[in-house]
Amino acid sequence: MTATREAVLAALGKIEDPFSKQDIVAAGIVRALTVEDGTVRFVMEIDGSRATAMEPVRTAAQEAVEGVEGVSTVSALLTAHTTPKAPPDLKPSRKAEPSGPQKIPGIARIIAVASGKGGVGKSTVSANLAAALAAEGRRVGMLDADVYGPSQPRMLGISGRPASPDGKTILPLRNHGITLMSIGLLTREDEAVVWRGPMLMGALQQMMNQVQWGALDVLIVDLPPGTGDVQMTLTQKAEVDGAIVVSTPQDVALLDARKALNMFNKMNTPIIGMIENMSTHICSNCGHEEHVFGHGGVVAEAEKIGVPVLAEVPLHLDIRLASDGGAPIVVSKPDSPQAQAFRTVARKLVADGLA
Repeated sequence: MTATREAVLAALGKIEDPFSKQDIVAAGIVRALTVEDGTVRFVMEIDGSRATAMEPVRTAAQEAVEGVEGVSTVSALLTAHTTPKAPPDLKPSRKAEPSGPQKIPGIARIIAVASGKGGVGKSTVSANLAAALAAEGRRVGMLDADVYGPSQPRMLGISGRPASPDGKTILPLRNHGITLMSIGLLTREDEAVVWRGPMLMGALQQMMNQVQWGALDVLIVDLPPGTGDVQMTLTQKAEVDGAIVVSTPQDVALLDARKALNMFNKMNTPIIGMIENMSTHICSNCGHEEHVFGHGGVVAEAEKIGVPVLAEVPLHLDIRLASDGGAPIVVSKPDSPQAQAFRTVARKLVADGLA
């Protein structure tokens, strides 16, 4: 059996940090975890003054991972806190970083949109939700935190490069009533971002805190799929008011959606609800309805864990065409049934005081 990242994280999650009394994963100590062909490598980032006390913890962590099925070799190293290098054209702040989640100045609420796996339409949901909140009169920002696959510039029809008049503060770009910051605005569309965890986390913190967001009612954060460094950094550094988890009804997608839900519970982030995307497909020629990815899986999962299903969004060609065209369907066809699904979610968020 091949060792998985999830199995390794589960093993590390049983090891306690004697200083924070959390497990070492939740405490954010485990960094740069890689699992390849039975070889596991990770570092434990600690306060340098605690190196002696943390050595037994490192040993216990290494032994725990060695016990995971499919693991043949483990490399576990202690490293002291360092300030990550800035990504291209982003200048790191020289101020000491406060500990614990902090409010971002000017931003009233932060909502994370997440998924357990890729390909379930999380970014499409994020863009349409942001547009729907703007249509409700809210001042909306979008942080495209999917650094390895930034798609929001294309979906929101935004191009160009953000300016930085003082070399420190970045001025985001805006369209459809949405203020956007994305690594995709700083790189070519076909250029890969090849960064390790510390670079990734540094870039995310700079996009949160060094961007001139202005006064926003809500910041939507489009997270990458999975349960990795970006999710951990966001929930540890910023006060996230709630998370929305997107999934298709397919069993494989729901398996990973459960992990995303579990991650937010571990990070003490409230779950606002789930959105079932690609819920059903209606043939444009004959009107026949079919459930391409199954039906009702998200509803059943939400009932099991006691969170609401915010919407069941159909699989529809117009949604895809609108996203590729740079104007989400909420903008391009605001009266369509597909757009109304997102408008309903936005109205509920506003009514609940979350946006």
